[in-house]
Amino acid sequence: MSTERNLVRVADVMMQDYAMVDGLMSVKDALRIFKEEKASLLIVKKRDADDEFGLVLLSDIAKEVLAKDRSPGRVNVYEVMAKPVISVEPRMDVRYCARLFDNFGLSTAPVIEQGQVVGVVSYNEIVLAGLQ
Repeated sequence: MSTERNLVRVADVMMQDYAMVDGLMSVKDALRIFKEEKASLLIVKKRDADDEFGLVLLSDIAKEVLAKDRSPGRVNVYEVMAKPVISVEPRMDVRYCARLFDNFGLSTAPVIEQGQVVGVVSYNEIVLAGLQ
């Protein structure tokens, strides 16, 4: 009996349900993009070559805008984003990606190849594809 296991990589499970936005955009405009693009998260673009990507989840907006009774039209994305973010490479084994998420308390991460975002991965994709 063979115990060989097919290696599942992040590239095999990553999703494209994200949108790229500018950090100076208002949260109100970001919410419109969430809806229009059916995005699960927003990646905040780098301002220059020495900058890092940012990440905005709906939960960030709920905690920093809704819960604090702030106006979405008067709050910029950069005020609620997480930055810098931990990213993963497309060739990473999903088992190591799951360990990374656990070690750092993550639930989602951008997938970056050669300095460009090529997708996003979350526990959902890792578990559904990684355990089959």
